[in-house]
Amino acid sequence: MFIVVNGNEVPWLTIIGWGESGTQGLTAASREALERAEVVFGARRHLRLLAPLSTDQSADLKADLKTKLREWPVPFADGIPQLLAERGRRVVMLASGDPFWFGAGTSIVSHLEPREWQALPSPSTFSLAASRLGWPLQDCTCLGLHAKPLTRVRPYLHPGRRVLVLVRDGDAVAELAQWVCQFGFADSKLTVLEALGGEHERVRAFPAAATLPDDITHPVAVALEVAGEGPALPLTPGLPDSFFEHDGQITKQAIRAMTLAALAPKPGERLWDIGTGSGSIAIEWLLAHPDNQAVGFEQNAERAARARSNAENLGVDWLEVKEGSAPDVLNDTPLPDALFIGGGLSQALLDDLWQRLPEGVRVVANAVTLESEALLAHWHQQAGGELMRLELANAALIGTRRGWKASYPIVQWRGVR
Repeated sequence: MFIVVNGNEVPWLTIIGWGESGTQGLTAASREALERAEVVFGARRHLRLLAPLSTDQSADLKADLKTKLREWPVPFADGIPQLLAERGRRVVMLASGDPFWFGAGTSIVSHLEPREWQALPSPSTFSLAASRLGWPLQDCTCLGLHAKPLTRVRPYLHPGRRVLVLVRDGDAVAELAQWVCQFGFADSKLTVLEALGGEHERVRAFPAAATLPDDITHPVAVALEVAGEGPALPLTPGLPDSFFEHDGQITKQAIRAMTLAALAPKPGERLWDIGTGSGSIAIEWLLAHPDNQAVGFEQNAERAARARSNAENLGVDWLEVKEGSAPDVLNDTPLPDALFIGGGLSQALLDDLWQRLPEGVRVVANAVTLESEALLAHWHQQAGGELMRLELANAALIGTRRGWKASYPIVQWRGVR
């Protein structure tokens, strides 16, 4: 669907990047699109900035502008049908800053053909914040956490890092500061940037541990300069076991590092973690890339809850944990790119998986008992792949001297469906 202007086909929808400066910050193209629009959608805070486009408008023209306006509803998804119902008319949608950087643009255009829309972006809040602070934007971590848990900042808390975070309001700023301190980075500096680009713009800096003012207003961003002695999350697989709450049911650090290397996570892939226990394998899979997905399966309700808590505290709250016994609990779950079996290993489970999984899925299974070891030895003979025995020992005191204290050996099978 498109409209015809002077014999030319043009998109019916124009998405305009909108800042706190209102119409004063518009480009000539954005201003023209607004003047020609038959319908203008926008959030309430956008519409209040839609001052008359010229000072010499008549009362009739101002009234006509008012009839064009449509306030976008909450929740956001409710506005999509209203927008699509205006197909064939000249429609403008006002979106914050750059509509395709933590903005509404992606949600909108997923319902449209490419020739139906055009976008006219403005500087993003990230760009404005970096320009106020003199920070090189390419070196900053940029997070949009308006409606997402603020614990997602956790993987980026490394001393010396600069993080720009979009949050929903002043309460969220205080909550973010609380988490930063709780994670051990109370020496960090927070710069609070409100209404960037508008007449009410305000930039204030505070220590993370300080009592923040109660007059912080939306829209607001936080620039975080990370400092402190808190434990930063290493970038390599195999986090120290102390990062996870567990009851002993955890794939230990060294074995976990080798297991993750075998699983070989790639951006955007999904993992099934059967017998997830503390969730350590699935959590590190998610930490490997923010686009990764993981589903843990755990029959013990207490362990399942603990895995969810570990995921939230380590900033990967999107870990899904299903309670129940495999293979029954696997039904109605999107198929994985990789699969780890850390518990509940049985011949019936392996047979079911080989019927259920598509070709190409990477599978890793760890065994510690003689029975499960024998099962994997038989499976290796049947399905191929690699079978290895992993043995670790730590130096420990024997009286006044030292000797090697061995851990239970792990038998690991690696293969591809």
